[in-house]
Amino acid sequence: AVAAALAAAAVRGGTAPYSSGFGGGGFFVAYLADEGKVVTNDHRERAPAAFEPESFLDPATGEPLEFDEAVTSGLGVGVPGTVRGWATMLRRFGTMSLREVLHPAIRVARRGFVVDETFAEQTEGNLERFRDFPATAGYFLTRDGQVPPVGSRIRNPDLARTYLAIARRGPAAFYGGAIAQDIAETVTDPPVREAADRVVRPGLMTVEDLASYRAPMRRPTWVNYRGNSVFGMGPPSSGGSTIGEALNILEGFPLGEMSRERAFHLMFEASALAFADRGEYLGDADFVDVPLAGLLSNGFAAERRELIGDTALPKPVEEGDPYPFEGRTRPAMASAVSGEGPSTTHLTVSDAEGNLVSYTFTIEQTGGSAIAVPGRGFLLNNELTDFNFEPGTANSPAGGKRPRSSMSPTIVLRGGKPLLGVGSPGGSTIITTVLQILVDRLDLYSTLPGAVLAPRASQRNTAAVVAEDDFVNSPLYPPLAARGHEFSVIDEIGAATGIEFLPDGTTQAVAEFYRRGGGSADVVLEVVPE
Repeated sequence: AVAAALAAAAVRGGTAPYSSGFGGGGFFVAYLADEGKVVTNDHRERAPAAFEPESFLDPATGEPLEFDEAVTSGLGVGVPGTVRGWATMLRRFGTMSLREVLHPAIRVARRGFVVDETFAEQTEGNLERFRDFPATAGYFLTRDGQVPPVGSRIRNPDLARTYLAIARRGPAAFYGGAIAQDIAETVTDPPVREAADRVVRPGLMTVEDLASYRAPMRRPTWVNYRGNSVFGMGPPSSGGSTIGEALNILEGFPLGEMSRERAFHLMFEASALAFADRGEYLGDADFVDVPLAGLLSNGFAAERRELIGDTALPKPVEEGDPYPFEGRTRPAMASAVSGEGPSTTHLTVSDAEGNLVSYTFTIEQTGGSAIAVPGRGFLLNNELTDFNFEPGTANSPAGGKRPRSSMSPTIVLRGGKPLLGVGSPGGSTIITTVLQILVDRLDLYSTLPGAVLAPRASQRNTAAVVAEDDFVNSPLYPPLAARGHEFSVIDEIGAATGIEFLPDGTTQAVAEFYRRGGGSADVVLEVVPE
């Protein structure tokens, strides 16, 4: 399952380059059947060593940079972690070599892929950015700088050569030598076309930053929910802690005995409370004091639960204080909100031995920084814009620090055995997407396909619940509005995939039917050698 997930991720780096690839990073959660435990790997991007708390402040004014300007820049590019993470997971848990895992991706990059409507729409949304970078335009636009037509084929021989170099030499080929030099030069001197009137700020990355990057194994988050063990990703991801806290709050309500409308009211309130605490306390635990034990304690959940009534709380709600539940006093820390892009990829994979992988990876915005590394075939991320731009918060920038993420690869065990794995793209709506699927599946008696298909709504401690049009037009809307919930409409929320282990020993693979053009879900019964 580990090798299969990484092979699929590598292919996605070629066919879905605007949301994945070697220029980014991710979080890998896996259940190991032979050991009966869940492990997690953090290959989140990291700020260069020279990055400072004030690096996202305009030197001329002292004010935070405009978000869009920081996105399309070398300054927003974090040290990519994907290659190191893949090598770490394969070395420790894989059944194939990196060369074997990358073989399908090399073939796809050489032969190309057919442009679909989603790819064309995403290219159209990035057209002006891509045109300003000759390498990017060369990879993803037509010769006259237009969007490739649906049905045309895109080949990327430069990416194939990059894959091949890594297949032959391992992560040393990426984090040292010519590739590392090309990455660092692209970040510090972005290759912008001469006629561009865009301000593209240079970044601070060096070849030493790349050489020193490590992808550590982390301890997963864990909560017991209705007798199920829910495992997620800990800091610097906020996914596991925020979902875990919301579930702990909901544990005190018998959701399965309630109407769907009342259950969703309680879910919205629990989510808002958990997001308030996320905004205050979550960051890279290697740099800041994250009170994770307090946030996930039953006592703190009970205290937060008492705030919930029959009508919606005024939003935003204030954060709680989890430190007493760790026997400590809360330190002073300012809170702030970072901006996260929705373009991410999630894979869920199982195998015949009962192993299960939930893997979320990204280059942040759709198209990342829009800066491709010339001659290497891949886009660079803009992950550092996930930091709060102002100094003094748990998620403020620092050299070597990893920005807070919302990626929420999740695995649920029942009786010590896998029940399901699930995850989604979608920026901070990843958290609410996974939470809603879990509530639907574990509390409200939905099947996993039904939980993935259901109309979604997302309460992230904001004045309005962001909801899909189908949700606002559903019977849930009037009674929830009567409880004081305000709504704003968005086209779609998330794009989940999941796998459930069924009682008869079979597995059920589930993906989106229509969101983001639809996903892919298959059960492989036999592998036929080429």
